[in-house]
Order: sequence, then C-alpha cells, then structure tokens
Amino acid sequence: MTNKICLFTIPLIAALGVGCATNQDANVNSTANQAQATTSPGPDNSEIATTVNADGTRTETRTFKDNRRISKVTVTTRNGVKTVKVTSKSGEEKVVDTTEDVLHATGDKVADAAGFVADKTKDAVSEAGDKAEDAKDKTVDTTKKVGEKTADTSKKVGEKAVDTSKTVGEKSVEGAKKVGSATAEGAKKAGKAVKKVIP
Repeated sequence: MTNKICLFTIPLIAALGVGCATNQDANVNSTANQAQATTSPGPDNSEIATTVNADGTRTETRTFKDNRRISKVTVTTRNGVKTVKVTSKSGEEKVVDTTEDVLHATGDKVADAAGFVADKTKDAVSEAGDKAEDAKDKTVDTTKKVGEKTADTSKKVGEKAVDTSKTVGEKSVEGAKKVGSATAEGAKKAGKAVKKVIP
C-alpha cells in the first residue's frame, strides 16, 4: 500500500511543479507587458497620461476636463510612427494627420484639425439668451425714461396748478377786499341817509 501511495504521489508532485513553473512564467510575461504610466497636468485645463509598453510603444493620452468640442487626444508612437486619434464629446473618433502639437495646442485647435464643429444648438441658445438680455435692458431703460417723463410732466402740471391757485387766490382776496370796501362804504352811506331821515 505504501508503494501505491508513493507511485501515485510522485506524478502528482511533478504535475504541481510543472503547473507552478507555468504560472510563474505567465506572471513574468504579464509583468513585462505592463506599461509604465505617468500623469502630468496639461495646458488648456487638460491632463496628459503617458504609458510605455515593454515593446516600446508609447501612448500619450490628453484628456480635456471642460472643452465643449473634444474629450481626449491619443498619440500612439510605435516603431517611430505617430498616430493621432481625436475623440469628440459625443464619442466620435477620428484619426488626424496634422503637424499641430496636439499635446500642447488648445482644445479648439485640435478640434478644428479633426473637423469637429462646435455644437450650434448651444451657440444658438447662448445667442438667444444674449438677445433676451439686451431686450430686457432696453425695456428697463425705456421704462425708466417713461417714468422720468411722467414725473417731470406731473411736476409741471402741479406747478401750474399751484401758480393758477395762487392767482385765483390773490384775485379772490382782492375781490373780497373790494367787496368788503364797497360794503363798508354802502353801510356808511346808508347810515348817513338814515340820520338824515330821522331829525
């Protein structure tokens, strides 16, 4: 029985040893194929990630944080040949043949090189908003002018009413004085006439 266990165990151990060696080789190959990655800030509010594979392929990916036309640019250099791929905000990818340094140019220049146009809907909405703002400002200005003219006219009407009231008041006072004087003179004459009648 011990012989049977030994005969069975020896091939099992050998198989495990071969399996472990194969696994180690796979890990070594996997580590060799992994890329070394570095990340740095880029111009125009972007970030550039650079990786180099074991075979020497260099991939530089510039990701734009807030460009409205493009999301990223990928420059792959393999055996001295560069390939530039630009990805729009909507996910459309284009391979671009350009002399522009896409890792340092503005996002709009890169988008122009790729032929990605700005979203006309957003521009139209923005323009409509600007026109509405202008119209609102003109309405406020016109309302202020109308209000000022109304206030000026009210002042003029008020001043004329006051002037007219003064004139009417002065004439009434003068008339009252004349009437008072005439009444007083009439009373005096009437008093003299009464005295003459009474002996």
